[in-house]
Amino acid sequence: MRFLFPLLAISSFCHAEDWPEFRGPTHQGQTLTTGLPTEWSPSVNKNILWKASVPGVGWSSPVVMGDRVYLTTAVTQGGVEKPDAERSLRALCLQAVDGKVVWDQEVFIQPKDAPAVHKKNSHASPTPVYEDGKLYVHFGHQGSACLNAADGTMVWKTQSFGYKPVHGNGGSPVIEGGLFIFNADAETDPAVIALDKKTGTQVWKFSRISDAKNKFSFSTPLVIEVNGQRQLISAGSGVVNALDPLTGTEIWKARYDQGYSVVPRPLYANGMIYIGTGYNKPLALAIRVDGKGDVTDTHIAWKIEKFVPHNPSMVIVGDEIYFVADNGVLTCADAKTGTVHYQERCTGPISASILHADGKLYLQDEKGLGVIVQPGKTFRILAKNDLAERSLASYAVIEDDFLIRTESHLWRIGSK
Repeated sequence: MRFLFPLLAISSFCHAEDWPEFRGPTHQGQTLTTGLPTEWSPSVNKNILWKASVPGVGWSSPVVMGDRVYLTTAVTQGGVEKPDAERSLRALCLQAVDGKVVWDQEVFIQPKDAPAVHKKNSHASPTPVYEDGKLYVHFGHQGSACLNAADGTMVWKTQSFGYKPVHGNGGSPVIEGGLFIFNADAETDPAVIALDKKTGTQVWKFSRISDAKNKFSFSTPLVIEVNGQRQLISAGSGVVNALDPLTGTEIWKARYDQGYSVVPRPLYANGMIYIGTGYNKPLALAIRVDGKGDVTDTHIAWKIEKFVPHNPSMVIVGDEIYFVADNGVLTCADAKTGTVHYQERCTGPISASILHADGKLYLQDEKGLGVIVQPGKTFRILAKNDLAERSLASYAVIEDDFLIRTESHLWRIGSK
C-alpha cells in the first residue's frame, strides 16, 4: 500500500513513492510507505524480486523516479581494479521492474593520477538528485553534471570547481530553487558552492572558516525553513553553518572542538538541528536554529558523547532520536533532552544510514546484514536478513519494496 506525505514534509518535485535524493523525499531517512518486507534471503530466493549486476565500484545510493532507478559508478578502464587506474565516471538508469539497463552514460574520465580514496570510500560515492526530468550527478572534486533523465544526454557538465580532497569524495548535492549546492570541504580552503542548476555556472561560494586542524569533511547539506526563512544547514570540520541558500550569506554558526571528516547528514526536528561532529571522537549535538551569528555558547541544547556515529546519518521517530555508531551500537535517546534510553549492540561495523519505514528501523551493515529494530525506549530486534555481500550504501524505497546496493549488485527486495 502506498501513501502520500503531507505537503510540507516533501519537496514539490517528487511523489511519495519516489526517492529523489540521498535519504529520500523528506531528506531525513523517512517514508510513510507500508507493506515493506521484513524478511529476505538470497540463499533461498526469499523476497528477492531481482538482482542486477552493477559495473565498476560506487557507494552512491540509488534514487527512484517512477519506473526508473538511477545511480552512479566508477568503472576501471581495462577491467582491473587498482588504485592508479584510469576510471570512467558514469551515470546509469535501470528499469525498476527488472533492473535492466535503460542507458549508461559516461560523465567524466578520471585520470590515473587522481587522488586515492579511503578503503571505505569509492570514486562514485555522492548520491544523485532527480528533479523535473533532470538527473544531477556529482563526483566531488572530479566534477558535476546535469543529464536528461529520459535518455542520459548531457545538459551541462563542469570540472571548474575542483579541489584537493582527502580520502576522495563523499557528500551528496542538493537542489534548492534554481541552485545546485554542494559542500566542497577540501584539505585546505573548505567551501560551500552553489551553481545555477540550468547552466552549471557559479552563483555563490561560501568560505568555511574554523579552528579545525583537519579541514576535510563529507557531509550533505540540509535545507530547512525557520520562521519563514530558508536555511541551508552545512556541517563541516569544526563548525556547522546555517546559510541563506539563495546568497550563501551566513545566518548562524556553532563551533565544536576540532571535529573533522564529518559525514552524517544533519536532521531537523523540534526546532533544532542534530549533527555528528566527526573524527576523532564524535559528539551528537542538538542546536536550536533560531539564533544569529555565533550561537556556540547559547543555542546548543544538549550533547551525547558515547557511541556517536562517524558515518551513518541519524533518524528521529516520534520523541526519540536513533543513531548507530560505526561499531554497530545503536542508541535511542530523547530528541528534546538528549536523555539516553539505551545503547545496545545491534549490527556489525556499519556505514549506511538508518531508515525509518513502516513503523520499523532498518539498518544495513558493511557485511550485508540487514537488521530490523522496533522503535521505542526498549531495544528489540525484529529480524536479521543477510545478503552476504559488502554494503556501505543506504537504503532506498521503491513503491513498497527496498533497493539495496551492495559491492557488485543492486537488489530489489519485496514481498512476492
